[in-house]
Amino acid sequence: MDHLEELRWHIMRSVIAIVILGVTCFLYRDFLFDTIILGPIQNNFVTYDWFCRLGQKLGMGKSLCMPSMDITMQATTFGGQFLSSITISFVMGFIIAFPYIFWEFWKFLKPALKPGELKNTKGAIFWVSFFFLVGVAFGYFLMAPFTFNFLANFKIGTQNLIETKPTISDYIDNMMDITLGSGLAFELPVISFVLTRIGLVTPKFLRDYRKYAYVALLMIAAIITPSPDWMSQTIVVVPLICLYELSILVSMRVMKKVEQKDKEEWS
Repeated sequence: MDHLEELRWHIMRSVIAIVILGVTCFLYRDFLFDTIILGPIQNNFVTYDWFCRLGQKLGMGKSLCMPSMDITMQATTFGGQFLSSITISFVMGFIIAFPYIFWEFWKFLKPALKPGELKNTKGAIFWVSFFFLVGVAFGYFLMAPFTFNFLANFKIGTQNLIETKPTISDYIDNMMDITLGSGLAFELPVISFVLTRIGLVTPKFLRDYRKYAYVALLMIAAIITPSPDWMSQTIVVVPLICLYELSILVSMRVMKKVEQKDKEEWS
């Protein structure tokens, strides 16, 4: 019961941090929506300019310049805009507070670890937070623009009788799935470290299944890129492949330390 009481207070402090930051984001909701949330569907978004310039520098002309979008979203209920503001404010509050939330979680787990285990987990708060925030940035600056641009310009039929007019809640749901999903996906090196440490994953296992992982990543890139050329798909899939390779290196390093420790115990 003492442990449950302590866990309750860790959760309460994390919730309070999310609420404070969420309320702050809500107070600045107009700036938040105009500048950040609606950024990936605006034609002057920084990512579109980056890729267009990159294509020109690589001698590809305008092949990486994504087509313009003309999107007008709608709210189908009286409280739609208000509830969307609440949702996105607290999601932003969670993202900003993530390092503190994990720090509270770590404080709860830390007393249960042995000195040797603590030694192997130095910098855990930094690395978990770092990969999560980098993943969120990857989803926001890369995945979201490609996804929304592709879906907004995708047409069925030749008579242009169907107009894409999404609701604000649908847009926010997709944005949350992309950014938070990318943040969790970028925890792969950390997960690799933990699973290798407890013996569930080995570097050999990751290397053996590398080709299957590559195929899956290429399929994802082919779906979300706005054009079918190989360069666009490569730009999306390269960071994910690098992340997988980094997980293999992390697993190799952990395995080497585990084997060295076992040899010292047997000697």
